[in-house]
Amino acid sequence: MSNRYAIILAAGQGTRMKSKLPKVLHQVCGKPMISHVLEQVQSAGFEKSTVVIGHQGEEVKETLGDRCQFVWQHEQLGTGHAVKQAAPHLADRSGTTLVISADTPMISAETMKALSDYHEDRGAKVTVLTARVDDATGLGRIIRDPESGDVLRIVEHKDATLKERGISEINTATYCFDNEALFAALEKVTNENAQNEYYLPDVLEILKNEGERVAAFETHDGAEAMGVNDRLALSQAEQVMRKRINEHWMKQGVTFIAPDQTYVSADSELHPDTILHPGTVIRGKSIVHEGSEIGPNSEIEDSTIGSYSTIKQSVVIKSTVGRDVNIGPFAHVRPESTIHDEAKLGNFVEVKKSTIGKGSKANHLSYLGDASIGENVNVGCGSITVNYDGKEKHVTTIEDGAFIGCNANLVAPVTIGKGAFVAAGSTITDDVPGDSLALARARQTNKTGYMNKNDKK
Repeated sequence: MSNRYAIILAAGQGTRMKSKLPKVLHQVCGKPMISHVLEQVQSAGFEKSTVVIGHQGEEVKETLGDRCQFVWQHEQLGTGHAVKQAAPHLADRSGTTLVISADTPMISAETMKALSDYHEDRGAKVTVLTARVDDATGLGRIIRDPESGDVLRIVEHKDATLKERGISEINTATYCFDNEALFAALEKVTNENAQNEYYLPDVLEILKNEGERVAAFETHDGAEAMGVNDRLALSQAEQVMRKRINEHWMKQGVTFIAPDQTYVSADSELHPDTILHPGTVIRGKSIVHEGSEIGPNSEIEDSTIGSYSTIKQSVVIKSTVGRDVNIGPFAHVRPESTIHDEAKLGNFVEVKKSTIGKGSKANHLSYLGDASIGENVNVGCGSITVNYDGKEKHVTTIEDGAFIGCNANLVAPVTIGKGAFVAAGSTITDDVPGDSLALARARQTNKTGYMNKNDKK
């Protein structure tokens, strides 16, 4: 196998997206399109990836970081001109170069590798990735040599005859080139056309006229040909990618009760015997371990869910949930929280930047913010940690085995000692020693007959 390089074209404005965000940074299943392309390129084994940037290029650089090298196309003068910007890094090298657009997030690493292998096996100077689609309107048709199967020419839709328009095999605008032949041919490309631009497909015609082999490799997944130029195409890519992701995890032993109503991001990881109910949304780099049950109508984002945990009608954001934990319905675990094994968060419980120890429970209507809660603690209905004094947040510590009665206010900073008991309705402003009972409420007074006298008035 020869050396392999990749050039990813990401300099265009993408005006049809009608967005302030660069087109290639629009997300498909939770990941920017260009990130999909770059990760697949690198998974396919291309040793050097060059990204051509232009419009809002700094934003693209910030997104990709140091995962590749960048070259600028300061003027958008066509795809041929864009590829030529990589010449200082690649022109003197021998090997195979993949040229791919950053707005084609559906092409897989397997297809990229198969395309490159076919290109080298055929001894071609350029190989076009093709696909068969149901509706080829507006797309370039592949005209093959009936004997060799190589490309005779690529006919644009507007120039095609009625018979040629009946061809369903189209040019995906992804190519493998002999690297030296590519940059030599680019020197011969002119801008003598209506747009005054330098077109990459002209390289194919130049090489063909020089007697070089121009091959074609067909992907059997037509969806891989999908380029994203507007919001409609973006939604279609999202739908196809979501189906692909869900089917992948089902084959790995995950149950989707209603796949069409379940969203899993491209970077999430699911383990066998997980069950996902309708309305489940798993975003970011989340991990759900074996045997857990998520949903219905639950949202997990950038979080880890331990084995055999259950999350119903609830939200978990940027947090860690242990094993055998029960959350919900209608609980909200906010960022920087850790819920340890066998804990329980019930109806309308909100946790923020807190640790809930093993076996502890807050079954309903509680707010636990900036709290460190030990093991086997009971937090009664309506109890809260009062963490904010109007200027700063403070920590509440509840040690192992403590019992917090209903409607208690724990005014931070405060510590409830091991095995302590806070009576219902108390507002606690001072530390409570271990194994102590804390009451902080007025003594009850009953005034007999009071209402009878007021009724006469």
